[in-house]
Amino acid sequence: MKTNFTIRQEESKDFFTVENLVREAFWNVYQPGCDEHFIVNHYRSNPDFIKELSLVLEVDDKIIGYIMYSKAQIDCNDGTKLDVATFGPLAIHPDFQRQGFGKILVDYSLEKAKELGIPCVLICGSGEFYGKSGFVPATTKGIRYADDSEGDALYFLCKELKEDFLKDIFGIYHDPKGYFVTHENPEDFEKYDLQFPKKEKLKLPGHIF
Repeated sequence: MKTNFTIRQEESKDFFTVENLVREAFWNVYQPGCDEHFIVNHYRSNPDFIKELSLVLEVDDKIIGYIMYSKAQIDCNDGTKLDVATFGPLAIHPDFQRQGFGKILVDYSLEKAKELGIPCVLICGSGEFYGKSGFVPATTKGIRYADDSEGDALYFLCKELKEDFLKDIFGIYHDPKGYFVTHENPEDFEKYDLQFPKKEKLKLPGHIF
């Protein structure tokens, strides 16, 4: 892994580069093609978007990594709502994947989130990967994922940035509505995607959509 990298907040001049990076990173990974870049594009104007945690990782002055955070909430069993955060997409250019840059970007962003006073981060992802950054199954902390009918989703993870923040807390977490922009605006997405290089959509084993 190269050591001459920098991490900084995304700037407006980075927008297209970041979206193309996200598209390259997710293309044909979870579905034929991808829509994560469209989510990033729309999220910047979403009130839940945390601008300070929209971060790029550069190697030799080239953006090769990106992470985005959003405000989120836990619907507690006692009827209250608890403010937390989530992140995603986390994108590393295919040429730089499996070199440790993803963990570096996650760990750096979590430190920044803690500095901003964010008490807890909830995500869906690989426990093997994110466990290295201190994430644990959220059900072990009393929080259930709304889309998990069984209540034992090992891919639904949490990390407390404030010690014991989830102590005696029980509730349900819903993904922020901003992540569903493609489903709400499929025609807008198709037009938006035309500005990027043409790529073949493939249906591959393991796709979840």
